[in-house]
Amino acid sequence: MKSSKWLILVLVAYIVIFASSYSLRRDDVKAVSESSVVDLPVIDSRDAGPSNLAASRYRLDDSRSKFIAHALAGGLLWFKGHDHLVAVREFNGEAGLDPDAIANSSLQITAKAASMEETSGVFTAPQKQIINKELREIVLLPDQYPDIIFKSTAVSGKSMAPGQYDLKITGNLTLHGVTRPVTIPTKVTVTGNDLRAQGEFSIDRGDFNVKATSAFHGLIRVRDKVKFEFDIVGHQL
Repeated sequence: MKSSKWLILVLVAYIVIFASSYSLRRDDVKAVSESSVVDLPVIDSRDAGPSNLAASRYRLDDSRSKFIAHALAGGLLWFKGHDHLVAVREFNGEAGLDPDAIANSSLQITAKAASMEETSGVFTAPQKQIINKELREIVLLPDQYPDIIFKSTAVSGKSMAPGQYDLKITGNLTLHGVTRPVTIPTKVTVTGNDLRAQGEFSIDRGDFNVKATSAFHGLIRVRDKVKFEFDIVGHQL
């Protein structure tokens, strides 16, 4: 009988000690957990800056741009052996640039054929009048084909430095009522809200059915190669 009571007392003591030990361990774990939560840094996703520039659209500004058809003597035009600089005075359009995915970039530009005129300083005012008359009446025919249009179909290239890109813009050029594919190597620089695109490309006038005749008996002649040079500025929309 005495031994049974002793056994019961031992069991009770063991249960009390085990319960106390479990309670202490649980409180320790809770304390450690609460301490860890307090010490963990709070990360706000807004504190992390964007990994790349966002895609942007730019409206072209012809008043701050240059778009010139450059021809050596015997090139696009010939007049008394001098080179020609025929400027496109009026054009509009839009460029899209996606730094994260260059292939998503784009360019669309519409130039007014009637706005093209001789700008070289080697010609007198009367000579420029003759050249411009030939451009309108023989070469460009703006009354019939008022717009020269380029629309990109693919853009490739890479970033050369922050805000600087070396691109190849492929698209369709419509001139004199004829549409042909062309590829335009272009260097693009983004500064603040402005985009600047510079480059040059050549076309064959025969591909666009541009006539080579002259009303002035050959004083002005249209030949095959025409080189266009551009330095175009756009403002972010």
